[in-house]
Amino acid sequence: MGALDGRIAIITGAGRGLGREHALLFAQQGAKVVVNDLGGDINGTGEDRAPAQQVVDEIKAAGGEAVANVDNVADFEGAKRLIDTAVETFGDVHVLVNNAGILRDRVLVNMTEQEWDAVIHVHLKGHFAPTHHAAVYWREQTKAGKDVNASLIHTSSTSGLIGNPGQANYGAAKAGIAAFSKICAMELGRYGVRSNAIAPAARTRLTLQTPGLSDAVKEPEDASAFDVWDPANVSPLVAYLATASCTITGECFLAQGGLVQYFQPWTLTEKLEKQERWTVDELAEQMPKLMEQVKRK
Repeated sequence: MGALDGRIAIITGAGRGLGREHALLFAQQGAKVVVNDLGGDINGTGEDRAPAQQVVDEIKAAGGEAVANVDNVADFEGAKRLIDTAVETFGDVHVLVNNAGILRDRVLVNMTEQEWDAVIHVHLKGHFAPTHHAAVYWREQTKAGKDVNASLIHTSSTSGLIGNPGQANYGAAKAGIAAFSKICAMELGRYGVRSNAIAPAARTRLTLQTPGLSDAVKEPEDASAFDVWDPANVSPLVAYLATASCTITGECFLAQGGLVQYFQPWTLTEKLEKQERWTVDELAEQMPKLMEQVKRK
């Protein structure tokens, strides 16, 4: 018996890297998988049907069930076709893993409008559009009297949750995804839907192009050593969050190697307060004291 027996899962960006590893593990654990991948380059250009189909072939060769989908998840109608693919092929959908993404790294002063727009579009709209159509499907299932036990897993990043120079577009999108995931949890719980986000640290086409990471993520020279950057290390957490028995929702976790670490959301801490409006001069005096309190914590 697999942990995902009977679950029907859609995984976006599943032709390579993290998404591929998610798809392979999901199938191994008994899920029926829709392998979505437009097959573009890391900067979002081009299309290639082969990566998605190759993962499907690999799953089927191992005795699993899968189907390829090459729709653009950032296209609203394409995202609907993706959800429809799962329902029409396997009869339902229980899990959506939003993983697809691109990079257009550039320091802020050199970043073009197009570089900003492309990354925000693929990451944020590419999370919103499939989630919207999946949520509509689950709402209709609930209205029809069916019990829904569904899971959304979104892909954020330390670039957004902590920050990384040279990735203003990517970081802004990834921070937005974390907030999007939490709001999904708040809104969709009534329909039997859980929503969580992960911040993966792994060797992928994207991290190999990330400033300061290309050397660090290389495979270890000792073949017997634990490969901390192997993308397959991240997939068990994603699979767990997708299980029918998982109750976690509205949270975000870092996953790297053998590490799973909880991300504490933005939290209010030390404060200044009085029962009337502050003046600028008063704040000029008191704000440094506030920051000293914060640093002492």
